[in-house]
Amino acid sequence: MRMRGFRERKDVEDVWTLIDERIQHMNPESVQLLEAAGRVLARDAVSAVDVPAFTRSAMDGYAVRAEDTFGATPDDPRPLRVLGESMPARPAGVFVSPEGCVRIMTGAPLPDGADAVVPVESTVPGDETVQVTAAVPPKKHVGHVGEDVRKGSVVLKAGRRLRPQDVGLLSSLGFAQLFVVQRPRVATLITGNEILPPGSMPQGHSIVDANSPMLAALIERDGGLGQPPVPVKDERATLAAALADAAAQADVVLVSGSSSVGAEDHAPAILREKGDLPVHGVAMRPSSPAGLGFWDGIPVFLLPGNPVSCLCAYDFFAGRAIRRLGGRPKGWPHVALQLPLKRKIVSALGRTDYVRVRIEDAAIVPLAISGASILSSTTRAHGFVIVRKDSEGHAEGTAVTVHLY
Repeated sequence: MRMRGFRERKDVEDVWTLIDERIQHMNPESVQLLEAAGRVLARDAVSAVDVPAFTRSAMDGYAVRAEDTFGATPDDPRPLRVLGESMPARPAGVFVSPEGCVRIMTGAPLPDGADAVVPVESTVPGDETVQVTAAVPPKKHVGHVGEDVRKGSVVLKAGRRLRPQDVGLLSSLGFAQLFVVQRPRVATLITGNEILPPGSMPQGHSIVDANSPMLAALIERDGGLGQPPVPVKDERATLAAALADAAAQADVVLVSGSSSVGAEDHAPAILREKGDLPVHGVAMRPSSPAGLGFWDGIPVFLLPGNPVSCLCAYDFFAGRAIRRLGGRPKGWPHVALQLPLKRKIVSALGRTDYVRVRIEDAAIVPLAISGASILSSTTRAHGFVIVRKDSEGHAEGTAVTVHLY
């Protein structure tokens, strides 16, 4: 079989536009509150209650009529009669009359007649009375109805990825179930006659699969539900059957290897024949053999078999689609910093470069912009810098954005 070069290399930005146009977030599903952390809200969370639902104390101390404390000092305290005690879920059941008070705990209901709380440290307790040594104004140390959350208010908006404290808040508002965006199912096909299963010892001319464990972790990071990876031999009929099966069971299909223009790179031809292949070849380094097709509407990402290219193509394209399907922000999920370059980066106009870098002495040091099979370069690197297609690189001392792994 004669090998041919790429017909056309798409710009990275054009591939992003295609992903954003053809891939939308998935339908909502209902989950139990305890399963909701990390999921993306599909609908606004609207409170059905006020929080607090009753006027309550914000301090341990004494519920009082504020005017009864006016003028109180340590040298001239105001004596008040203790009429009862209010505890959480156990109100005092008495009315605070003039020159009276109720011993109260944090979170306990404020008794009728009282309009403030004197902290316990501003009192000298006795048997049946308490000496107030500091004045308090009305409403001091009191939590009022709806002060935290008002009934009918939107407490969390759709599209928010739920954090632990979000789930805690929703629980306090009485939410037992939530509507969240479904997590996309992601199938991974690992192609190559030379590939040994993950965890094997390298032997002979074979190569141990590094891509499927890496992809599984990336899919989990981006909120996808990774299916067990499927090894596929470099046979056209076998790969076509595996693609059809994967597309029938998943929302996204990743194909590792078989993406270029070699004699055994069958995936592009299969997608052209049986599906749709709008992208094959991207103007970037590494990962130029990357591709994006559709099989019965299911996106199929062609990821180069070389591990660094596979990582790069996933982060640029497949990860964006998985995050978008799952309702997450489509942009880079990495923490980003702005730091100066310790050495220059050289690139070529018309091509996007993915440059692995280290951070040394608060500056960026490029490691390499080639070597697509050198996966250890990504473990030595702290992150990567993207050089856009309209740039020939960056001079030493230039501030650039580094995305941390």
